[in-house]
Amino acid sequence: MSRDVGDRLDDVIRACGVIQRYVDDDALPEDLVYDAVRMRLVEIGEAVRMLPSAVTSAEPGIPWSRVSLLGERLTRRYFDTTPAVVLGTARVDVPSLCEAVHRLRAAHRTGRAADTGGAGNVSA
Repeated sequence: MSRDVGDRLDDVIRACGVIQRYVDDDALPEDLVYDAVRMRLVEIGEAVRMLPSAVTSAEPGIPWSRVSLLGERLTRRYFDTTPAVVLGTARVDVPSLCEAVHRLRAAHRTGRAADTGGAGNVSA
């Protein structure tokens, strides 16, 4: 199944929302939150990797190349990521990313963002 730009932006928005719910739920064990957040950050990295630079360039305050590497970093360098870094990313960087992606999604809906192409202060 092919995913278009709007689908990928929606994927990021959805993953950001889930991450926020996980980190805000004090009843969840931290190790479970860590694992769940890591997986959602992998999803975000993969979705962003496929966004065209014509879309992401509208939000220059986000380090898109670093975000796009999240999936690779969290899967191939899993031994290098600590709960403090992952959860810090979730609490500090993900809200800013989510706001930027919401703006991109709104622009995409109104036709102000490009819908072509391929590859596209997240710490993890």
